[in-house]
Amino acid sequence: MIGPEPAPEAVLRRLELVVLRRLDGLLQGDHLGLLPGPGTERAEGRAYVPGDDVRAMDWNLTARSLQPHVRETDADRELETWALVDATASMDFGTGRVEKRDLAVAAVAAVGFLTERAGNRLGAQILHGSGPRLVPARTGRGPLLTLLRTLLGLPRSAPGGQPALADGLERLRRTARRRGLAVVVSDFLDPPRDWRRPLALLAQRHQVLAVEVVDPRELTLPDVGLLTVTDPETGRRAEIPTASPRLRARYAEEAAAQRAAIAEGIRAAGASRLTLRTDGDWLRDIVHHVAQHRRLAAVGAPT
Repeated sequence: MIGPEPAPEAVLRRLELVVLRRLDGLLQGDHLGLLPGPGTERAEGRAYVPGDDVRAMDWNLTARSLQPHVRETDADRELETWALVDATASMDFGTGRVEKRDLAVAAVAAVGFLTERAGNRLGAQILHGSGPRLVPARTGRGPLLTLLRTLLGLPRSAPGGQPALADGLERLRRTARRRGLAVVVSDFLDPPRDWRRPLALLAQRHQVLAVEVVDPRELTLPDVGLLTVTDPETGRRAEIPTASPRLRARYAEEAAAQRAAIAEGIRAAGASRLTLRTDGDWLRDIVHHVAQHRRLAAVGAPT
């Protein structure tokens, strides 16, 4: 980035303008696929009447009573949304338009501004090199702006000794006790075998959206000669001869395999996956994700 970075308040104003005008306009006020609908708690069964949704049929109760029954749901008075925001050292990286940490804030802002207008509560667990941080779930624009200021003001995590994503997921599961939406924003670079089970346990109770943040240099290696790189998670340094076509090809193959394993881990855990790239258009990607889930919901397919 050339020149001074914009002040946090200027970033906040721009984010709010983008979400509330451009994103909300593109979604045309319908956020199905991003936010869970009402009625997440199962209630009592009752006899079926013509016009009831057949997807709500309670087959166990129907079998016991020999009469068609449906299971009603109690609509929650307010939705509770929790975000797990990965702010470890690997997120302090970007070779595209922005850094990965900037996309993480944008994702939380999109979810936050959309849920806040419906009077819903939003809280966050922040995974940072200096230790975990909790932002309690609150309703209203003020608490949302406070959360975004907190994220924008986070210092960069020092390399080495970074907290594990699995620990953050377990902490979020203990915090978010009420059914709702859980948004996990991370690059998911920890081995999937470590975080898949905690993510699956979270998805047993909540609708989970996994926002995978990616930088193009994590997928392909440019030919720039001898490149010195530092692992942000461990602090280790290495020199890579990027002029080698074989090395670049091997790097791309391993990067593709890593991303495929991440996608499979998220799918196997029962979470939805949204990928945001630092060289892409995060607004377009979010709208595409929501539109896709609208189509799936319309035909009753799992999302």
